[in-house]
Amino acid sequence: MTFSSIIIQLLNGLAAASSLFLVSAGLSLIFGVTRIVNFAHGSLYMLGLYGAYSLIEALGRTPIGFWSAVILAALAVGLVGIVIEVLILRRIYRAPELFQLLATFAVVLVIKDIALFTWGAEDLVGPRAPGLSMAVEILGKCIPAYDLLLIAIGPVVLGAVWLLLTRTRWGALVRAATQDREMVGALGVDQAKLFTSVFFVGSVLAGLGGALQIPREPANLELDLAIIADAFVITVVGGLGSITGAFLAAVIIGVAKAFCIGIGTVTWFGFEISFSKLTLVVEFLIMAIVLVARPYGLLGKPQAVQRIAADPVPPLTAPSWKVALVWVVLLLGVPLVADRYITIMLTDIVCFALFAVSLHFIMGPAGMVSFGHAAYFGLGAYAGGLLFKRAGLPMEAALLLAPLCAGAFAVVYGWFCVRLSGVYLAMLTLAFAQISWSIVFQWDSFTGGSNGVFGIWPSAWLADKTTYYYLALACCGTGIALLWRVLFSPFGAALRAGRDSPLRAEAIGIDLRGFQWAAFVLVGALAGLAGSVYAFSKGSISPSTISIGQSTDGLIMVLLGGVETLTGPVVGAAVYTWVRDAVARHTEFWRAVMGCIILLIVLLFPQGLVGGLKALFLRWKEQRA
Repeated sequence: MTFSSIIIQLLNGLAAASSLFLVSAGLSLIFGVTRIVNFAHGSLYMLGLYGAYSLIEALGRTPIGFWSAVILAALAVGLVGIVIEVLILRRIYRAPELFQLLATFAVVLVIKDIALFTWGAEDLVGPRAPGLSMAVEILGKCIPAYDLLLIAIGPVVLGAVWLLLTRTRWGALVRAATQDREMVGALGVDQAKLFTSVFFVGSVLAGLGGALQIPREPANLELDLAIIADAFVITVVGGLGSITGAFLAAVIIGVAKAFCIGIGTVTWFGFEISFSKLTLVVEFLIMAIVLVARPYGLLGKPQAVQRIAADPVPPLTAPSWKVALVWVVLLLGVPLVADRYITIMLTDIVCFALFAVSLHFIMGPAGMVSFGHAAYFGLGAYAGGLLFKRAGLPMEAALLLAPLCAGAFAVVYGWFCVRLSGVYLAMLTLAFAQISWSIVFQWDSFTGGSNGVFGIWPSAWLADKTTYYYLALACCGTGIALLWRVLFSPFGAALRAGRDSPLRAEAIGIDLRGFQWAAFVLVGALAGLAGSVYAFSKGSISPSTISIGQSTDGLIMVLLGGVETLTGPVVGAAVYTWVRDAVARHTEFWRAVMGCIILLIVLLFPQGLVGGLKALFLRWKEQRA
């Protein structure tokens, strides 16, 4: 690349970094005070684009109309943030953090269908900024004038936020709440108003970031999850709660993406290397490298080590063999009287039940939250399919070897992941999942790329859906039973000890990191088994099996059932899979219906369905006594 090309790519990267910083700054501000990982922040960015588009059409494509629309769209998104905080989040601040995460994802589903109903499914292309539609020549290269404005907006907003946080009473309260929000409340500060104001400011930043992008990208319904992944990465790389860190991380990632596009394909020692394909994964590579080298981000502060559990987790109860036997009999008997649809649905449920139980194993007993558990489910599915299609192995052999392949990836990924904790651990698992997805999505010659792999059918003796269901039930049921057996073994006891008090566990000689690594490998292999069984039941695989959406589905299943219960993930997988399919067959706006159902469950049963029903039953017994 020439010097002029380098400068142009640098400017392109800085322009992209500006909007990324605005979204990430809002997310970091909200997390720093409320400690909520707000999945709905990407939806606020999306609403900023849609709002700017509609307001520009209403106010006119003049300079005054354009910039008034951008500002009004950001403020309107801020009001949406207030509504979300007051009506939903304020009611669950004392609920477990994971259920707060579930509530914000439910909001994502609702907002997506509201946008679908309001603006339709087609992409909406906004106008160029009036007066800034020309290009500016720099070193013989042209760059849009609007991009240069975006480059200037980023530092201006950073300076304004810095002044707001360091030179105002509100900023002092925010910084104090970031350090110790309970103490702020004890000193007489109205936490409810403070949290609402923080949510407003963070939402305005997200809406502004979206509105400013209207001349550069169309408004569409896929922006919410796409931008929230970027925002999470930037927030974590910069350091949770650090606005300056978010700006630095946005610049690094924005410039890295721009240079990957600018370099294109190069030949090195006879091999062609496509840097342009790295744009899908470069940010996750950067995050993985940063977190391994500096576990709390570039400008973040080390997390305090947990010495004792603040809220003791109730002990898990071993399942009754009589109850288990009744369920096995029912599951064996249902296909004999049900139709083909029910049998196929039950096959999906048993696959997702093992997927959810494997995720629960490391989330609950091991205390390690994963945002990328779909990596092992999808890699197991692809391993089984490719061993069948490419290697020519029998279906039975491919099905058995697939978990070993997924477990091998878990060996590598887990070695890095167990060195982190909390949100940093969750984001590193997301990074590895996205790296896996990028490889599968772009390796057309081997994995089929975006088209996936087709023709992955069971052997002739398993062609009947009922027969295959029994195989799926045997494989996934055995996997679930194995995880539950390990959970009540000394291995499981060591994991729970490390979750409740890491320092005490290590003081008595428990190799906590080794146990956690082994747990990663175990659940990775069994999630791979679930993915392989699922792939052969469907006859095809696509990259969606490794996507963020699949990982999120797993989280929903675990949290819906109850992370502090043993059978909760199984119930959550069954309820979520069945209800989603039933709702999707009856309405186009199934996401909003699912979101409302999830919100209702979160508000009524903050411990999950199984945990909430168990608490109601115990309360009823006490009243009867």
